[in-house]
Amino acid sequence: MGEPQQRQALVGCEECGLVVALPELKDDEKSVCPRCHHTLVKRIAQPFQRPLSYGLASLVMLVASVSFPFMSFSVQGISQEITLMHSAEMLSVFQNSLLALLLLLTVIVLPACYLLSLLYLYFRAGQRIRRPEKKPIAFWEKRLCRLMIRIEPWLMVDVFLIGVLVSLIKIASLADIGLGISFWAFCLYTMLVVKCVSMADRTWLWLQFLPLKPQEGVKAGDCHNSQNHISCHVCSQLNPVTDEKHGRCIRCHGRLHPYEPQQMLQRSWALLIAAAIFFIPANLYPMMYTVSLGKAEGSTILGGVVLLWQLKSYPIAAVIFLASVVIPLAKIIALSWLYIVAGKGGNPDEKKAVQKLKIYRITELIGRWSMIDIFVVAILVALVQLQNLMAIYPGPAALSFACVVLLTMISAMTFDPRVFWPKDSAFVSSAGYVNNNKEKNSYE
Repeated sequence: MGEPQQRQALVGCEECGLVVALPELKDDEKSVCPRCHHTLVKRIAQPFQRPLSYGLASLVMLVASVSFPFMSFSVQGISQEITLMHSAEMLSVFQNSLLALLLLLTVIVLPACYLLSLLYLYFRAGQRIRRPEKKPIAFWEKRLCRLMIRIEPWLMVDVFLIGVLVSLIKIASLADIGLGISFWAFCLYTMLVVKCVSMADRTWLWLQFLPLKPQEGVKAGDCHNSQNHISCHVCSQLNPVTDEKHGRCIRCHGRLHPYEPQQMLQRSWALLIAAAIFFIPANLYPMMYTVSLGKAEGSTILGGVVLLWQLKSYPIAAVIFLASVVIPLAKIIALSWLYIVAGKGGNPDEKKAVQKLKIYRITELIGRWSMIDIFVVAILVALVQLQNLMAIYPGPAALSFACVVLLTMISAMTFDPRVFWPKDSAFVSSAGYVNNNKEKNSYE
């Protein structure tokens, strides 16, 4: 199956800024930046059929997840049954509409938008390969592709599933728990979405619609410090330098972000400081209130960890402590250190630059998992509502903690890791190498 991919197409690595020549790829191969080892583009086997089948199956499981009972809670003859949508509805009832909106967006709405966009775009890409068209890609199709790329980091179905499992273990000793059809459908939905996201590659997908446009004066081996191009973070196109503050990509029409380390650091610092401020009330105030026989008792994050430990639920206590205390605090400290180092300029030692980049990648990867505690609260609030016999309500710390997670994620996203690389860095091997299961390298 032929593809409109050019052998000497040039892209700029978004993590180190090196301009790299893309090699031709076979099934299950990917091109990796030779300097920082960031994946530039990858191709899976059966690149059109597999995403379509996984995406369609994910949508079917999503519909099943919201259509049937999710789980039930029963104690002393009184029972409560909830659906997946009920967890967001109950948060709204207790004046936590923002948390309800966050749950709906990250677990249902955004994943549905992502899957629908992926299905359409891969179907259209397959059509264009089978029947080459002279008609260019429509403007709204470009916007749809940009939308799919931007919402991908906010898909949290896997985090929500872990939150559900933690909730079950938390209340399993207090009452009888029943798992409905939607629970098992949601488990399948989570696995399918994770698989679907792992198969999608934005650079490869753009190549099926539009070839990379060559730029005069830009060659493999240049970098962001060459100041002869601006790399698009959406489609990897190299753009000419213009005087416009916020220009548009000549290929996908996405907004360009020129390399401005000082302004970038100011934005990242502001978001991180705001997250650190919210971290204080998130740990001081109760995350939720438990009402038992008319008596209300607040539970902080650390209080919940201690309670789980006393109940000998050691693995769950460790998960909550790690996700809700260690990871947010470690991310704030790690990002602060990275921002301080970045403010001093690029390090002449590229090995140290790669080490800093690895730390940045880890902090960006683990940050979303702190949402586990928020999802635990959402499930417990919806499930445990047995009037004065037993009930759980969200506490003021829930919204503060959600702000910590979101602000640290946005801070990491706005940070530009290219700032780690020295201005006078010369890199001889400037062609992306092909990486497959046999670790075959192909330098040009």
